[in-house]
Amino acid sequence: MTALKYLGATTTGPGWTKVSCPCCMSERVEPLVLVKLGAKVRPETKRWLIRLIGAPQKDGGAALLAHPGEDATGDIIVVSAPRCALLQATEELGLCKPYRNGDMEAFSYNDRDNFENSDNIEAFLTLAERQYIVKHELDGLRAQRDQKIPGLPDSFVLHQRDSIWAKLGSAGVIVDMIPLHNQDKLKELSKAWYSGNQLAQPLDLVNGYFGGSVAFYFSFLDFYTWSLVPPAILALSITCFSGRYFSILFISISSGLVLSGHMIQAVFSMIWSTVVMELWKRRSASLSYRWGTLNLAERFAEPRPGFHGELGVNPVTGRAEPLFPGWRRDLRMALVSVPVVGLFLVLVVLGMACFYWAEAHVQQLHKHWDSLLSQAILYVPSVLHIVYTNMLATVYRTAAQSLTEYENHREESSFDNHLTAKVLVFTFFNFFAVLFHIAFVKQDVALLRKRLASLLLVSQVVNQVTEVVIPYLVDRFISAPTRAEREDDPQEDKFRNQSKLPAFPGLFSEYIELLVQFGYLSLFSCVYPLTAVLLLINNVTEIRTDAYKICKLFRKPFIPPVANMGVWQIAFEVLSFVSVMSNCWLLLLSPQLQELCQQGKMNSTNILMLAVLVEVSRRLMKSLVTNKCKIIMHACSPFYLLPLCVFPACAPLS
Repeated sequence: MTALKYLGATTTGPGWTKVSCPCCMSERVEPLVLVKLGAKVRPETKRWLIRLIGAPQKDGGAALLAHPGEDATGDIIVVSAPRCALLQATEELGLCKPYRNGDMEAFSYNDRDNFENSDNIEAFLTLAERQYIVKHELDGLRAQRDQKIPGLPDSFVLHQRDSIWAKLGSAGVIVDMIPLHNQDKLKELSKAWYSGNQLAQPLDLVNGYFGGSVAFYFSFLDFYTWSLVPPAILALSITCFSGRYFSILFISISSGLVLSGHMIQAVFSMIWSTVVMELWKRRSASLSYRWGTLNLAERFAEPRPGFHGELGVNPVTGRAEPLFPGWRRDLRMALVSVPVVGLFLVLVVLGMACFYWAEAHVQQLHKHWDSLLSQAILYVPSVLHIVYTNMLATVYRTAAQSLTEYENHREESSFDNHLTAKVLVFTFFNFFAVLFHIAFVKQDVALLRKRLASLLLVSQVVNQVTEVVIPYLVDRFISAPTRAEREDDPQEDKFRNQSKLPAFPGLFSEYIELLVQFGYLSLFSCVYPLTAVLLLINNVTEIRTDAYKICKLFRKPFIPPVANMGVWQIAFEVLSFVSVMSNCWLLLLSPQLQELCQQGKMNSTNILMLAVLVEVSRRLMKSLVTNKCKIIMHACSPFYLLPLCVFPACAPLS
């Protein structure tokens, strides 16, 4: 079969299903998606599925183009899409495209002639958008009536409004569905992304090839990495000159406050975290506008493929579909999800208690031995606890996925938000609980510094090994030999080789890693200034290794259009908010402030004045970045100062 040899075929030639619309006739068809069938699927079932994919939507089909591969007995179907189907789906998804006057407007199929490049579909829609539209149309296939499928047992019946694609997947007819790589575009992207020595990220190419979620992640990673430069420079300066220059700087407060590197870093972290997030929101909005997703139209989404329930009539659409009462979902969350999440949080506390027990014992051991060996053993509890927390996080992520599936959310967005919320709650507790306990309860700066240093070093080594080294070795020595191909191999075999790659695991772990990094830096870096330096070194390599992984080690993912980072952006903003309280408290643990407090030269009023000064500076910077007015009225909010009034350490100062 030569129809797929050069990624193109005549729509009226053998193999591809026919199109009825004259404007969709084309000399070449671009294969977009590969559907992998089960090994025991019979030819009549495959022919039925191809007819369904090519049938008009009014007849219950997807109105797409399908190709059987080598022949009707093969285990693949290659799917593409005609121009009209892509344009209609563009309107349905609410994408914005350049209008003839140069503005970005929500696309309208009836007004398509007034949009730039609407007659050239490859220029009008990115490869990622075209492939996602194909998936969207296939996932949206619903049975119009009860029917049996040729080649399947009589017991298998498609009921009215059943999700055809999900039902065929559960029956083993459809094993997998993957978007296909365009090797020429992939080589161009790889050369501009990680193969050369360039510093800038080719974000438009990334968005066009992999989609908005991937592009926003790499844009944030790039922006965040560059924003680490100022705190890294400050950290090196503090480290180099600590005890010589910073110790002789004074602020003329009534008590003669000494300004140390510890205090400078704490104040800088508060202002830095706020400014970085405000600047990122501006950059995110700019990219979203450029990529046509800033104002994604609200649409009533179809039920996600994994949603199940009793067949009924949707009161909004009036169509028959599975229905699941909201109270049952709430009951499942209250009686199952919340207790299981609570159990994992108890395991976090249990691990923290074991860490303190081991820490106390190695401290006693070091007092008795007082040797280099005992000094090295001091770090063993921290290392073991870090390994424990990472293993617990991996197990919890699987449990969170299962819990969210059990809750049975109707929309994909609701499913993603609940899953992300579960992971974020656990991540914050798992990675930061020990640090907050050391800082706020034990008030042990030395232990906090040692713990943070151990976390940074061990976590980065573990992440690099698990995310880069192991996948590369597995791909190089185990997977690659089974995918070996020659230049003259049939295109169908090359497509099959792409399906042998492991599925892209998503960006969950990458965002979690960045969130934890951001927390270490914004919350606690004042006790260990080199945090920013270590993170900067890690992220410089992280950009290229993540780019290499998504291009070479995994299948190409389906990525829906998105307007921003979603709930992850909220999580970073929450950490920025918490950093104010954390750093204000760590300011109180500064040796200079402690000494002044013990000497009676500084009381609670002085501390509140310092906190007000810090908060006003932070809000002033935020207002300048966001071009807001009424700075003074907004800046002096006492909200962040309330914790200072109840901290136990303040009691002797009153």
